[in-house]
Amino acid sequence: METLKHECGVVMIRLLKPLEYYRHKYGSWMYALNKLYLLMEKQHNRGQEGAGLACVKLDANPGDEYMFRERAIGTGAITEIFDNVYKHYKDIPAEQLNDPAYAQSHLPFAGELYIGHLRYSTTGKSGLSYIHPFLRRSNWRARNLAICGNFNMTNVHTIFRDITSTGQHPRRYADTYFILEQLGHRLDREAERLFQKYESDGLKNMDITHAIEENIDLANVIKKAASTWDGGYVICGMTGSGESFSIRDPWGIRTAFYFANDEVVVLASERPVIQTVMNVDINDIKELQRGEALFVNRAGKIRTKQILPPRPLSACSFERIYFSRGSDVDIYKERKKLGENLVGPILKKIDYDLEHSVFSFIPNTAEVAYYGMLEGLNAYLDELKIKQITEKGSSIRNEEVRKILSQRIRSEKVAIKDIKLRTFIAEGNSRNDLAAHVYDITYGSITPSEDYLVVIDDSIVRGTTLRQSIIRILDRLNPKKIVFVSSSPQIRYPDYYGIDMSSMDEFIAFKAAIELLREQGKDDLILDTYHKAKEQQKQAGETSLNFVKEIYAPFTDEDISKKMAQMLSGPDIRAEIELVFQTIDGLHSACPEHPGDWYFSGDYPTPGGIKMVNRAFINYMEETYFKQDNQ
Repeated sequence: METLKHECGVVMIRLLKPLEYYRHKYGSWMYALNKLYLLMEKQHNRGQEGAGLACVKLDANPGDEYMFRERAIGTGAITEIFDNVYKHYKDIPAEQLNDPAYAQSHLPFAGELYIGHLRYSTTGKSGLSYIHPFLRRSNWRARNLAICGNFNMTNVHTIFRDITSTGQHPRRYADTYFILEQLGHRLDREAERLFQKYESDGLKNMDITHAIEENIDLANVIKKAASTWDGGYVICGMTGSGESFSIRDPWGIRTAFYFANDEVVVLASERPVIQTVMNVDINDIKELQRGEALFVNRAGKIRTKQILPPRPLSACSFERIYFSRGSDVDIYKERKKLGENLVGPILKKIDYDLEHSVFSFIPNTAEVAYYGMLEGLNAYLDELKIKQITEKGSSIRNEEVRKILSQRIRSEKVAIKDIKLRTFIAEGNSRNDLAAHVYDITYGSITPSEDYLVVIDDSIVRGTTLRQSIIRILDRLNPKKIVFVSSSPQIRYPDYYGIDMSSMDEFIAFKAAIELLREQGKDDLILDTYHKAKEQQKQAGETSLNFVKEIYAPFTDEDISKKMAQMLSGPDIRAEIELVFQTIDGLHSACPEHPGDWYFSGDYPTPGGIKMVNRAFINYMEETYFKQDNQ
């Protein structure tokens, strides 16, 4: 019920034919530019803080620009950057504008190679200077580099040491900038290697330049740099001479899919957007594998190469629960299965009383899990009807049959978000009063004091919206009990691979565990965990122990859920509040190909993630816990 800022989105398009081909077949040389817009717009869910694109012309004349970039910030960034691109063409006579040769020679963004990016900040930093793509310029086309990515590195300090050890002096401390300089340095070395080779072969001047541009091997460029990266990533890049690459992390944390035929190569963060925009069958789309890179050279030759050895599969389960568009056939089925898996625990919470239970969902992202939950409930009810009829035997009367068959699962739209409302007031009861009106309720949808109200969501993270708005507004319906259902397990740990969840005290599950420990007089366990984490930070090298798990160890999932429900309620709430969470086993049964569950289990796939969660606990203790004790 709370929006998570999360993984960015990437797009790459490489045309394999001259611009004239697309004007003749598709009616416009802007074929790639128009496809880029659609691919980005259909991934708008992946980034609403900014967007950017870059373009390379393959055959620009010396003295003419060949690498172009446009970026903007804000929720309307996609529209803005494409408006700015198309403004370059508004005063061009139609005859010239429709001429691919003229466009190739004179118009900006009329190229064969494009990358696009949609940004959600995972660092808290914002502004145009943080919007991808990033550029590294040079007077040699082959040494120009543009990159964009869906990533977050957990070992920024290590990458910083790597590039400074070569003598570089970065002007900014940010992972994207470091990776740009790291790859740029390797690109320079690759160009120098080829220069020495062709010079020794007797080539001179432009002949050397052309030979370098035609034989740059980006696998050499990214392999050494990528070997230092710890995190989840899909990074796309292109050179000014027309080489391009996309690489996926060796754990498979982040996602990338691609389609290629004899006309075009397209890569995107999500599969269904390629299906829709390119109008191709799902079987024509391939997934970039763990540690694999996709290359398209200047001549248009496509290849994939294993750059890093695959590590244990840790594909992000949150992609399936929440982030990716639900139009993907597999994700749709998985989200329904997540809802269906919760039927048993839900029935227990409502004492199996379906006659006096109403089911709904908040927000819209939980709708597919809701359908799965309803299917599971209907399957249970069908079995119940069969049992009731069978128990009556042959003596059952028609009226009794009709009554049994008339039983239905009661589903209602009990709450609708009023997107026009904004809570401008920052503090106090006035803000809480405004927050309580973000949702409108459907009066008359339940029977007061008699009905249970069951509401499913895809996740419960902080509990702020739940407590300040949703519970208060639903309580006005006067249900006997409100059961909030999460299609994901309890979110207990921060993410460091692309989602905006980095502080321990953001999680209501963590706060609940701390309160339980303190209520039971187990402050020593909290302090002991702190000291272990502090000691680990002093040690050099990798660590494999997530000490924060010890905070949760004394309690069952139900213990944590009960405490969370208590924290979400209050003296002004009349209805009893209960919570139902997906189990981790239920998650894996629904999403078997995406076992990355570190948000829930604390089992981080990389050493950097483990080190950072221990660091987050230290920060919580020093910035919150000890200060509370001293007040």
